[in-house]
Amino acid sequence: MLVGSHAHGLADPDSDRDYRSVFVVPTVELFRLGFKYPATSWTKEHGDEAAWEIRPFLELALQCHPLILETFLAPLVEADRWGEELRALFSAVWSPRKTYDAFIGYAINQRTKFLDKKDQRPEKYAAAYVRVLWNLCELLETGSFTVHIRDTAIGDRLWRIKHGEYRMGEIIDLGEELTQKAAGLLYFCRHDADPAALDAFLIRLRKAFLP
Repeated sequence: MLVGSHAHGLADPDSDRDYRSVFVVPTVELFRLGFKYPATSWTKEHGDEAAWEIRPFLELALQCHPLILETFLAPLVEADRWGEELRALFSAVWSPRKTYDAFIGYAINQRTKFLDKKDQRPEKYAAAYVRVLWNLCELLETGSFTVHIRDTAIGDRLWRIKHGEYRMGEIIDLGEELTQKAAGLLYFCRHDADPAALDAFLIRLRKAFLP
């Protein structure tokens, strides 16, 4: 899946392309002595790439981290039928409270980096701070969120923020406004994750990958 600024619609001509993927270890390997799940891998050439084995990925998905949930919805580069079925399980992985806590935690982290001017790129973290809060409100209100955020009502404003056209107070005020909106939406959100559906999918997949 394509992620990052290209997926968000906020890329510059020199922006790297970042990718995330999910893979499957052959089932027989799970029964071998000393088996350990492969670590998430990151490579840097023309961008970053992260890859998760299917079970750890689903376990992380149930924790509702925004980068993991985004993987379900990001522009698809390549997928087999299992990948397509996995993406269709998006509604089964997220729960309102865990989503709220994970997205708010991520947003606070981005705000800290913005205020600290980390890497001398405060505009990058300011945009991420606002973007993740906007996505949180979308998800709690509609059951999904827009990865290509340039297409949303806040898209042009985010483009301006990403390119350094902002005041610090504007970012903080906007973030607080979206945080308060998300808290209100959380109160009324009636959605449940479905771990049983994920278990059923994982069992069928493991059987299919057993020689």
